[in-house]
Amino acid sequence: MSTVQAAFTVPTRNEVSANNQAIFDQLQKGLGMVPNLYAVFAHSGTALGDYLTLQNRKSSLSKNEREIINLVVSQVNECEYGLAAHSVLGTMVGFTPAQVIEIRSGQISFDAKFDALARFVRETAENRGKPGEQTTANLLEAGYTQENVVDIIIIIGDKTITNYLHGVTQVAIDFPAAPAI
Repeated sequence: MSTVQAAFTVPTRNEVSANNQAIFDQLQKGLGMVPNLYAVFAHSGTALGDYLTLQNRKSSLSKNEREIINLVVSQVNECEYGLAAHSVLGTMVGFTPAQVIEIRSGQISFDAKFDALARFVRETAENRGKPGEQTTANLLEAGYTQENVVDIIIIIGDKTITNYLHGVTQVAIDFPAAPAI
């Protein structure tokens, strides 16, 4: 076990604040588990609730579009936890396992609008918020709006938070491993 892994534990329900215990109970009821990465947020008295509020906010984007963003950002950030979790969630929203792998590449052959989204997300994540003008134009030409662009950026930020948290803590991945690409 690395020093980082030894330094960052996954707190149990009894080791977190009363507020976080209530959130753990909600997660257990809704998901049947408290994912390790969510539990790590509970080292802070407020971070788990704040993060879940961000993650569950209303969006102009569909569940499928949100999963595309989650998968592409997790791939760019090389986050094995995010790839594992969102490969499962991607199939839950209707993508096939083969489509999930294709989405992770940042290019999509099975849907032109989704392709424009994936390419925009990949470029935005790789270039730290600075996609090319043509990539942004292609996104808008594909039918995405300025409202959608704001929501895309929020979701890129959301996923970056969890990818970075896992990168630092390296807590055990409690989802089936995503296939390598």
